[in-house]
Amino acid sequence: MTDTDRRARRLLPPAGAPRNLAFAQLANSVGDGAFIVTSALFFTRVVGLSTAQVGLGLTIAWLVGFLTGVPLGNLADRKGPHGVAILLALSTSASVASFLFVRSFPLFVIAAVAYASSQTGLTAARQALLAGLVEPAERTRIRAFLQSTTNAGLAVGATMGGVALRFDTAPAYLTVFAVDAASFLIAAALIHRVPAVTAVTVRVAGEPRLAVLRDRPYAVLALLNAVMLMFMPLLSLVAPLWIVERTEAPDWVVASLLIINTIGVTLFQVRIARSVTDLRTATRSVRFAGVAMLAACGVFALSALGFAPAGAAAVLAVAAALLTLGEMKLASGAWEISFGLAPADKQGQYQGFFGTGPAVARMLGPALLTTLVLGWGPVGWIVVGALFLGTSCATGPAVRWAARTRAVGPAVQPSLVEECAA
Repeated sequence: MTDTDRRARRLLPPAGAPRNLAFAQLANSVGDGAFIVTSALFFTRVVGLSTAQVGLGLTIAWLVGFLTGVPLGNLADRKGPHGVAILLALSTSASVASFLFVRSFPLFVIAAVAYASSQTGLTAARQALLAGLVEPAERTRIRAFLQSTTNAGLAVGATMGGVALRFDTAPAYLTVFAVDAASFLIAAALIHRVPAVTAVTVRVAGEPRLAVLRDRPYAVLALLNAVMLMFMPLLSLVAPLWIVERTEAPDWVVASLLIINTIGVTLFQVRIARSVTDLRTATRSVRFAGVAMLAACGVFALSALGFAPAGAAAVLAVAAALLTLGEMKLASGAWEISFGLAPADKQGQYQGFFGTGPAVARMLGPALLTTLVLGWGPVGWIVVGALFLGTSCATGPAVRWAARTRAVGPAVQPSLVEECAA
């Protein structure tokens, strides 16, 4: 086997179900990348909406997606995550395809709600499918492979979207959205190749249907994770505005920061996830993420101190690298926590609940972060970094609280007691 083959195998998950799930993730992340890059201009120039209508419609859509995550995850538990994941991949494809024909605000909102709900439910169902097919000790490692694959797909999709932006014509945008719809059909076909997971058909008498909504320790952890996930708008929204308004860096630096992030996660997420093997190491990983994010925010603040264009670009690149390191550390710890503290027979609804973090971050993060950073300047960056650090430090006590509640419950895995005591 050549060195190239060995490197390729390190970037690919094990053959079988994990690899099929990774390729399914790759297919729909290509579509997602193209969607992210072109959606704003598509909705305004092709669909004919105002920017205010687009913002309102997407806010409504992701709010509904937030609310449907747990019920759709519960559906995956009760009917089986395999079939539900296929169904939701098909419904995502249909909702994206509907954008090709929507030309009014009410129909746009309906299509956007269908898209956001399908996406949120699909994420929960895929997580439940992964939990049912992979041994607990391997879940974080396999999830890291999927995340690496996702970033590679996003990069490819963003490149496709960039080509459409270069042409800036209705046919170009329509082609991108047609490819996006087709990518979810491919994902559904790949998920179909994965073995089915037995559905949970028996419910304990007196137990609430959506038990995760009564699980206060898990809810606290999901909230803390949502706060940490507010790093997401930093590179895509806050940093570009900061670069233009407060630094001397050239405009192309905006794209370079996203490239650093995408390549970093693609190449190093799997390696970083290897150190996370239980709840103790997961807590440590999240705490490290808080430190790295604080350091990144500090370096972003320094970029406004009058550096020459080249110097400002170098400082911003360091900040992006630190933020990417924090992202990978956070993801590795959060996966282990979300899987390890969820009952085996309720992975769908628990993953659906934990997976609402990105929706919360997308809804609340932009307004909060732009107010702090652009309104307060370098001090705002330090406040944001302190928020990340404080939240990461609070995760440890919350994990120990959650582990103790499961240590006396009927559905606890024995390893959780050992991990809490470690």
